[in-house]
Amino acid sequence: MTWNRGSAVPAQTGGRLLEVACDESGSDGENLTSGNTDVFAHASVHLPLASAAESVQEIRDRIRSPAEEYKATHLLREKHRSVLEWLLGASGPLYGHAHVLLVEKSFFVVDRVVELLLGDPGPALVLFRGSRGRVRDEPWQRFLEASNDLMRVRSNGEPSAPVDSFFRAVDALRRAHPDGDAGEILALLSRSHDRARAYRTRIVGSPAVVPVLNPLVPAIVRTAAHWGADGHLVSLVHDEQNLLTAQRIAWLKETARLFGVRLVDSRLDARVQLADFLAGIARKIASDELNGRGDPTLTGLLRPYVDKDSVWGDERSGALLRGPSTTPTA
Repeated sequence: MTWNRGSAVPAQTGGRLLEVACDESGSDGENLTSGNTDVFAHASVHLPLASAAESVQEIRDRIRSPAEEYKATHLLREKHRSVLEWLLGASGPLYGHAHVLLVEKSFFVVDRVVELLLGDPGPALVLFRGSRGRVRDEPWQRFLEASNDLMRVRSNGEPSAPVDSFFRAVDALRRAHPDGDAGEILALLSRSHDRARAYRTRIVGSPAVVPVLNPLVPAIVRTAAHWGADGHLVSLVHDEQNLLTAQRIAWLKETARLFGVRLVDSRLDARVQLADFLAGIARKIASDELNGRGDPTLTGLLRPYVDKDSVWGDERSGALLRGPSTTPTA
């Protein structure tokens, strides 16, 4: 259950160009286990600029806040519930013209470390669901944090420290959960010292173009696949991000077969503002659902926008959040 496996970007077939505006919410860089958020959301919107500007003005007229810059938090206030439901609903401006990729951060960490050390992401979901709910919180949390530290480019202490800490955490989790499929996967991980040390040596010496732990770049790849599914050429207008260096943009254009990637200040493009609203709203709704405090109405309104290949491990909330795959409106 990872992105872009079985979801490769199709060869372009001469379709017309779609310019899609994007933004994200919930980015904590490479800190996925102890950051400020437990969900990452990447939203994209395909609308004419004039229509998007009219929609942003409609939101301002309905909310009537004196704030110079509106954010998702304005729409998420209870007193503006009717505006939020309008924005997401079938009569709103986004319906059929927007897409959201959700990432459950703790599962993403497990997915990344299993693929890194076992060469196959397949067992990640089994390990995640089999271990998380059946052991004490402490060994599971230590495993997540050690996995995060193993894979992040920047790490404190000696070069070998993240490796040693990771395998101590694996051993502790095995003692808490020695049997079943999850136990077998942990046993395989416990024998992957060579891969772990080779990875740390490689990234310290020459960090990868695409950081293993940052979900933004692969989210953009998945976004390009979604909008290019019918053979359309896709060009992205994205909110400015430090991660999107010239080197990574070049990688994205080649890997995702993007016609172009342009970075803008979200305040200067109404389409990006709408993507910013949607990303923040989606992250909050998904996080609430993940933590057992979901609002059925809002979850239902978000569902048509959510990518079926979102990186999500929790079975209950995932079933509520992910709807069937939909074809983007050109």
